[in-house]
Amino acid sequence: MGLALIILAAGYGAAGGLLLPRAAYRLSVEPERPWRDRCPEGHPLPGWVGLARCPAGAGGPVPARRALPEPAPPPLPEPAPPPGPGTAPVPGRPAGSGGTSPARPHPYGPSSARTAALTGGVCAALAAACGPRPEAAVFVVLAPALVLLGLVDLAVHRLPDPLTLPLAALTAALLGGAALLPGAAGSWRLALLGGLALGGAYLVLFLINPAGMGFGDVKLALSLGVALGWYGWGVWFAGTFLGFLYGAVYGLALVLRRRGGPGAAFAFGPFMTAGALTGMLLGGFGA
Repeated sequence: MGLALIILAAGYGAAGGLLLPRAAYRLSVEPERPWRDRCPEGHPLPGWVGLARCPAGAGGPVPARRALPEPAPPPLPEPAPPPGPGTAPVPGRPAGSGGTSPARPHPYGPSSARTAALTGGVCAALAAACGPRPEAAVFVVLAPALVLLGLVDLAVHRLPDPLTLPLAALTAALLGGAALLPGAAGSWRLALLGGLALGGAYLVLFLINPAGMGFGDVKLALSLGVALGWYGWGVWFAGTFLGFLYGAVYGLALVLRRRGGPGAAFAFGPFMTAGALTGMLLGGFGA
């Protein structure tokens, strides 16, 4: 039973991870800019989820607003003499093609294979830690959203409101439903208190040093605090501390590699998420 759940969770995570790169590419824009609706080649993107790969000839030609001004037409060349003996057209190329070829398939955004592997691994680890308990389904279902937020934050140092705020509400609601089912190993009351506590702590840090802490981190802390509080304050403190520890280790590595000074900015959301996931694994195994 446990192995079947792990395999099912890994398959769900891998399938969800394959569909994340297009959404990550569309959301990875600077603040106050509209979400991307075209690939780097100018083809329109169909929807928000799917493989981040444009097929051959997708969307037709690049729209006029992105096309360069057309140069003046060159003079017509002299007609070529008919092929003489010993000459033949190039095989596979129609006459008059000029050597042009149709647009080839091209990927964009994060690697689909790496995203699928990462999301599948996270979901499998959560299923293994939580076992056949109601909260396992909640954590596994929400894991792809956390991976998506990490991808966007790494790309543009931004955590979009359309993801962070609904994720906090959804986490609280789903864990509230899990608490009503038999076999639940956590407390919904502690989960809500954990979300408020972690969100409040990050809000204080943001007010003290707005340049070092983004407001998107504050909103992400709400959902992470709910998940960590489910298993109690010990798991809450562990997950919170590990998030700061992972971020500090990464920042120290940047300094040692001379890729940034002590105050160099980097995306903190992925380290918050990694610390919270580690705490959830510890809580799941210890429940």
